[in-house]
Amino acid sequence: MRQVLAECSASISELKRNPSALIAEANGSPIAILNHNTPAAYLIPAETYEWLMDTLDDHELAKLVEERRHEKGQAIEVSIDDL
Repeated sequence: MRQVLAECSASISELKRNPSALIAEANGSPIAILNHNTPAAYLIPAETYEWLMDTLDDHELAKLVEERRHEKGQAIEVSIDDL
């Protein structure tokens, strides 16, 4: 059995019945959507999703910076005036 990673949960039937009420009742918290008492999906507020996407993007950029930092010896020095 998988762990439910949300304080609020609802069945798929409850979600179909009244999604707006379910979202309002969760008050901005994630909702675990259960199918036969097993998490099938998580419903999160749009702001939370956007924050997660920004954080993932920042993480990927940080990895790229780290990789390129090791390539510093291959860099070509350029004067700003030459640009």
